[in-house]
Amino acid sequence: MSERWGSPQPEAGAGRTTGRTAKRLGALLAGAAVLLSAATPALAVGPVRGTLTGVRTSGSAEYPATMVINTVKPAVAAQTGDTVTVTGVITNAGGSDLRATTVAVRTPVSKKPLESRSELGLIASRNSPTGQDGIDQNTNQQIGTIPAGQSRQFSVAVTPADLGIEEPGVYELAVDLWGGTEDNEKAHALGIARTFLPYSPQAASKTQIAALWPLTHAPELVAQTMPDTEQTPVLRDESLAADLAPGGRLFQLVKTGETLPGLTWVVDPDLLDAVYAMTKPYRVQKPGTAGESAQNDNTVAGTGKAVADAWLKELRTAVAASGNEVVALPYADPDLASIAHNGNGLTGMDTALSKAGTVGRVTAEGRLSVDVRTNVAWPYQGYLDQQVAATSRTAGDDLVLVNGASLPEDPKKLSYTPNAVRPIGGGQNAVVADETVSDLFQQDLSSQPARTAATQRFLAETLVITKEQPADQRNLLVMPPRTLTVDAANTLASAILEAQKDGWLSLVKLDTVATATPTPGANGNVPGPAEYPDGPRRTELSDSALGDVMNVQSGLDELMRILTQPQRVRSPFSAAMLRSLSTAWRDRTDAAGAYRAGVQGYLDNLVSAVKVPAKSVITLPGDSGTLLVSVKNDLNQAVGNLELRLTSGQLNRLNVGPPESIVLDANTSRTLRFPAKAQVNGSVQMTAQLWTTGPDAKQYGEPVTFTVEVTSVTQGVLYVIGGGVVLILLAAVRFSLQRKKRSADPDAGPDADPDAPAEAGPDADPGSAAVAGDPVSGDEKVGH
Repeated sequence: MSERWGSPQPEAGAGRTTGRTAKRLGALLAGAAVLLSAATPALAVGPVRGTLTGVRTSGSAEYPATMVINTVKPAVAAQTGDTVTVTGVITNAGGSDLRATTVAVRTPVSKKPLESRSELGLIASRNSPTGQDGIDQNTNQQIGTIPAGQSRQFSVAVTPADLGIEEPGVYELAVDLWGGTEDNEKAHALGIARTFLPYSPQAASKTQIAALWPLTHAPELVAQTMPDTEQTPVLRDESLAADLAPGGRLFQLVKTGETLPGLTWVVDPDLLDAVYAMTKPYRVQKPGTAGESAQNDNTVAGTGKAVADAWLKELRTAVAASGNEVVALPYADPDLASIAHNGNGLTGMDTALSKAGTVGRVTAEGRLSVDVRTNVAWPYQGYLDQQVAATSRTAGDDLVLVNGASLPEDPKKLSYTPNAVRPIGGGQNAVVADETVSDLFQQDLSSQPARTAATQRFLAETLVITKEQPADQRNLLVMPPRTLTVDAANTLASAILEAQKDGWLSLVKLDTVATATPTPGANGNVPGPAEYPDGPRRTELSDSALGDVMNVQSGLDELMRILTQPQRVRSPFSAAMLRSLSTAWRDRTDAAGAYRAGVQGYLDNLVSAVKVPAKSVITLPGDSGTLLVSVKNDLNQAVGNLELRLTSGQLNRLNVGPPESIVLDANTSRTLRFPAKAQVNGSVQMTAQLWTTGPDAKQYGEPVTFTVEVTSVTQGVLYVIGGGVVLILLAAVRFSLQRKKRSADPDAGPDADPDAPAEAGPDADPGSAAVAGDPVSGDEKVGH
């Protein structure tokens, strides 16, 4: 991995917008005209999203039956005589029996196709039966009595001819329950379920559609590697192996994606690295050991080699198929929105994003053996504002995948669905995903009714889009979530294949959509930060979390200065820092914090592995001697470019020698000898500090303080000092006595020699005579 990361980085120190509301209001106003007069064609305005048609409607006192449509087969009618079978379930949500019930399919009021996407949205948003659902004249199945709380299945079959359908297009397919209740025995509507029936007897002009097919997973590789020559990789758990195995999410995504020629695979290169690591021997951390250096006792052998080999081989075949495109996200898929909003000005962040792009390309091409596109930004859920756009430009991305909610269309300015691509300034283009179509696959599609509803709505939306401007071929982008589920993937694939078979859709790669001619008048105004949705903003990585990640670089730079094999540490940590920024941590606050803490904890362990062992007291038994201080290297590689400095807390009492240079082999220690000279007995505090060498030397690690006890300073020194003081005092006494003597002798003239020896008499002072008779000065005695 190290060859892809290069040298160390520099030191690092679901709401909706106002525009969306306006769009809905416009659509509702247009829809009101439809309700007032079904015979009046609706204006072609923007879509009203509504809900997934066919999902269970809520029961009420007036309409106690809830109805769910399970299947519509075929999903598209190609001839007026085609039999369309609708199956589902009725549940009596009321408090009394439903009597003499029958299931009926309503005939559309005008027998005309729906002409706008806003009409689709209005139908999808209805809950209770209404006259706008059509005329109930096709009774197909007798159900009988349904006791309170009980359910019954239904299956009804109709043809377009039964419904009076002749003109190609999309029609409401409303199935309701008629019968009586305890309070009202007369037959009346008890509940309804709605979906859509596309009728396409002839090939229509084709709308191009690009579908993103994301392959992502929360980061699994950690910064630790095993202390062996191969640097065996370590994963935080085995969840990825389960995803790669038959039946797992990633396994199924590749299998389903293979059925869609022209697919745009969007891949996180970090996932490819993790899978590749699993194709060889690897280890998995034991729970609770995230910050520890990897050893045999805190890891277990990984078991996913076979599934990793098979999955990677299958993926390489799938992406290499003709017409497909591979978009490589920046390595580990850094969270652009979090960085844009909370990481502004962090030292090293721009470098990290640039490196993520470069390493992402090298990794994806190397692991998949295909050309990849890397100049694509995909902010979280596609939400865009000016800060996110600027951050993506800094990262070198000139194409941004955008949620349609961020760039909504004004129906007053554009009466049909525009091309997905549009310029947004700063040399960037946005490819804007259709919000209504994309949201179908953001929802829970684990039930058959939900999958049927999404399929029929997808077919209805895309057919209406195609018929908006039949002479003007346009294109769409479908943006499912990064964590695309198996159910959503299967539903999207089957819907695309159905629309392709019936002739109004053509699946194309992202590049085809991105290079199309932008539709004049399409919205390209990037909103300001204040318009960014509150929901996604609440789940962003915080400024403190981003700061913690960038601070790892400082500690890493410190460690790099002393290692003799820095590449063994640089590459895993550089990758782990990017993984700490991953978009995959959204809504996984605890897991994200644990991963960051593991990276920091492991780095702290490595830095502190080269240290001065703690000590308390050293005894220096004399006025000079040697202080012995050890330095220990617990790393698995040699270190150098270090020196140890001892600093005395009281230089006037204890001095030590100059710094000692250090070179230590792996897992060794060395004792250094510092000459010391003491002036007095007693305790002196000493500090031992490791420093890096060179012109920009810095402290390394934490200082260690200890006490030096000085004992038995040589007494001769004290005697000499004391004797010198006594001689000086005696000299002063002598001088004073001589002055007194001159004052008492009247014969002594002014020229008398004061230093002439006095005659010793019987009354002479013996002390003054010893001083006076001493021919040597005090200073000279000290010299001896």
